[in-house]
Amino acid sequence: MKKTKAALLWDLFITFFKIGAFTIGGGLAMLPLIEREISERKKYISKEEIVDAFAVSQSLPGIIAINSGIYIGYRVAGIAGAVVTALGVILPSFIIILIIAILFSTVSGNIYVTKALTGVKAGVAGVIAVTVVRLGKSVVRDVFALVLAVLAFVLTTWLGIGIVFIIAGGALAGFLYYYIMRMKRNDTD
Repeated sequence: MKKTKAALLWDLFITFFKIGAFTIGGGLAMLPLIEREISERKKYISKEEIVDAFAVSQSLPGIIAINSGIYIGYRVAGIAGAVVTALGVILPSFIIILIIAILFSTVSGNIYVTKALTGVKAGVAGVIAVTVVRLGKSVVRDVFALVLAVLAFVLTTWLGIGIVFIIAGGALAGFLYYYIMRMKRNDTD
C-alpha cells in the first residue's frame, strides 16, 4: 500500500528527527544512520544515490546532515520533503542546545559529564570510521577511484589542501579521465 503524501512527509520528518536526536558527533556521525534508515530500511533511495547525496551535500556550503536531509527529502517528496527533513534534523539539536544553555551553569565542569562526553567522542570516531569504510567500498570501484581517494586523503591530511579544492580537483580529474577513456574506446571501435 502506497503512503499518502502527508504520511510520507510525516515519516520523513520523524525519521530525520530521530536521526538528529540520537546522533552525537555532528553531521558525519549521522551519515551511517541516514544510510541505514533511508536506503536500507525504508528503501526511499538506492545505495548508489545515497552516496551521490552525501557527495553533493559535502561539496555544498553548510552542514552535511542538513544538506543530506534536504537532498533526500527533495528526491523523495519534492520541496515539502526537503522542508520537513531539514526541520526534522535541526529541531533536536535546537531543543537540546536550548536545554543545555539553560542548565549550563549546573553541569559545567562536572567530572562525570566531562568523562561521559569523552566516551561519546570516542564512539563517534568509530562510527565515522565505519561510514568511511562503507562509503569507500561503494565508491572506490577501480584503480583510478582508489588513486583519487588516496591522493585526496594525502592532500587534505598532510598538505592541508582545502576540501573545496579537493572536491573540485576530483570532479575535474574524474571528468577528464573518463572522457579520455571514452575517446580511446571510440578510437579502437
